[in-house]
Amino acid sequence: MSLFALAGSLEQGLAFGIMALGVYLTFRVLDFPDLTVDGSFPLGGAIAATMIFSGYNPVLATLVALLAGFIAGGVTGLLNTKLKISGLLAGILTMTALYSVNLRIMGRPNIPLLRRDTLITMLEHAGLPRAFVALIAFLALTIILKLLLDWFLSTEIGLALRATGDNEAMIRSLGVDTDAMKLLGLCLSNGLVALSGALIAQYQGFADVGMGVGMIVTGLASVIIGTVLLAPRSIGAATLGAILGSVVYRFAVFFALRAGFAPTDLKIVTAGLVVVALAAPTLRSRANTRVAVRSLLNGGGSGNGNAGNQGTVQGIQSGHQERQGCPE
Repeated sequence: MSLFALAGSLEQGLAFGIMALGVYLTFRVLDFPDLTVDGSFPLGGAIAATMIFSGYNPVLATLVALLAGFIAGGVTGLLNTKLKISGLLAGILTMTALYSVNLRIMGRPNIPLLRRDTLITMLEHAGLPRAFVALIAFLALTIILKLLLDWFLSTEIGLALRATGDNEAMIRSLGVDTDAMKLLGLCLSNGLVALSGALIAQYQGFADVGMGVGMIVTGLASVIIGTVLLAPRSIGAATLGAILGSVVYRFAVFFALRAGFAPTDLKIVTAGLVVVALAAPTLRSRANTRVAVRSLLNGGGSGNGNAGNQGTVQGIQSGHQERQGCPE
């Protein structure tokens, strides 16, 4: 097992972790089923690759990709808030339209970035060790974005955004424009997703129009795995869990390939990981309930019976908390 192969999985996990932060923002914070991700991820890659291939500065290309993702999220938000199209359908419509947009931007299905300056090569020229330049860059950028997102969600606007996802009717009664909060959340989320797509395109050396297929499942898998591993009770822990889940997912893919799975089997592996991660809280809750009931049956007597009842309640409450899987 090569150390460089493991480092590559870690690098990809960190780059995709930025996408996981975007997915966390919509699915956990806003409680919005946004499928725009499958379109905004390749949008970021398409714009970055096209601009870099045309000779533009990689930093500028990456920032434009971020802005494009922001706009894509805004389109989904406008369809939902102004035209009253359901969130799920609005995301599907935007995702479908973005496929044609991405092809129009690229002009062809695939753009190679061989012998072109990217963010990775720029950092190599700056003197960072070539073997670990991507790891250092992705780690630093992911940490910075995580801290910025944690800070934003603790501000007044961020709290209103979180409240919109928790109880939209209540926060609207307090005078908060929930449509604006949804729009902002979707813009930020897809901006992060497009940024991740731009980084991945530069990391792997090409952009492909189909590189976004299944990205929403990958992002959800990362968020769910992180929730199961950390059981977060704060925003900081939840965002850390999303990044950690992305890294764990990439390692799982790496070991699946090492175990003999074909690349075409990775979707099955992903589906299996998501099922296991989703089922874990339920199975744990049932186990806690069984233990509580068993202690109730074995307790005997009224005093022991009362203690058993308390154990049952605690077990059920514990299971309920584990099923929540998102910060308060």
